[in-house]
Amino acid sequence: MTKTSHRVLLLAVLLGLPGGAVAGSAGPRAPTKEERARYPWLSAERSIRPLSEAIPPPSGYARVAVEEGSFGEWLRGLPLRPAGSPVLDFRGGEILAADHAALAAVAELDVGSANLQQCADSIIRLHAEWLWSRGQKDRIAYRFTSGHLASWTRYAAGERARVSGSKVSWVKGGPVDGSRATFRAYLDLVFTYAGTLSLDAEKQRPKREDVRPGDFFVLGGSPGHAVLVLDVARNEKGERVALLGQGFIPAQDFHVLSPGEDGPWFSLDGEEVATPFWKPFPWSSLRRLYGASTN
Repeated sequence: MTKTSHRVLLLAVLLGLPGGAVAGSAGPRAPTKEERARYPWLSAERSIRPLSEAIPPPSGYARVAVEEGSFGEWLRGLPLRPAGSPVLDFRGGEILAADHAALAAVAELDVGSANLQQCADSIIRLHAEWLWSRGQKDRIAYRFTSGHLASWTRYAAGERARVSGSKVSWVKGGPVDGSRATFRAYLDLVFTYAGTLSLDAEKQRPKREDVRPGDFFVLGGSPGHAVLVLDVARNEKGERVALLGQGFIPAQDFHVLSPGEDGPWFSLDGEEVATPFWKPFPWSSLRRLYGASTN
C-alpha cells in the first residue's frame, strides 16, 4: 500500500465512512441476510459486490460523509453483479458489452419484462426500494408527468388510477394487498406515467456545493435523460468527483458509468457534467427527491 493510499484508508476509518477500500479487490459473494433485508429484491443465489467495496475512490480522495440511514448511504451498498457483466435490456438482449469503455459496473437489479424501467424510472425504483427497506412505505409516492400524485398506500389499499388524457382519478379496482408483487405492479404504473419531466419538476434543487449521493441530474423531455449520483468523493484541495449511474431506453440494467480509461469517477469541478450517452448536464439540472434523508 502506498503512503497516499494509506492516508485515504486512515481518513475513511476515522470518519466512520462505509467506504475506505483502496483497491477494487472485493470478489463476488452471496448477499448476507442483512443485505437481503436492505435490498429486498435480492435472492440468496445471486453473486454480488457492494458498490463501496467494488469501486474505491481515486488515489488522494475519500468518500464524503453521509447521514446514517440516508438514501446516499443506502446507495453505497448497492449490489453490483460480478465484474465482466454486460448491460442487458428487458428482453435479455445485450445493450452494452462488458468491456464497453463507458461501462464501469452493472447493478444486480431486476428490470422486469416490459419496456418500462428506463432512466427516470430507475431512479424512482431505487428511491422507492430504499424507503421500503426502511419500513417507510407511507412515504412512497411519485408524481405522474401530469402532476398527479400516485402513492403506494393508495394502491395497496386497492385503489387504481384511471387515466384519461391529462386527467387522473382513483377508483376502487383491486384487493387490499401490501405484498412485494403488488408493490412491483405499483411501480410499473408509476413508470408508465412518470418520466424525466416528472423528475425535472422536483422542487428540491440543491446547490452544486451541496451535491451528495442520492441527488440526480435531469434534462426533462420526450425523450429526456437522467443520471443518478451514486457517490461523491473529495480530496484535500476540495476537488470533487462522483460515481454516476443510469438506466436508459429501451428498459435495461441500471449501470455505473465511466468517463473513459481514467476510471469510473466523473469530475464535478466544471460548469457542466458530461456523460457518455447524453448531452452535458448543467448544474441547474441538479435535483433531489423528497425524503432522501432520514428525517
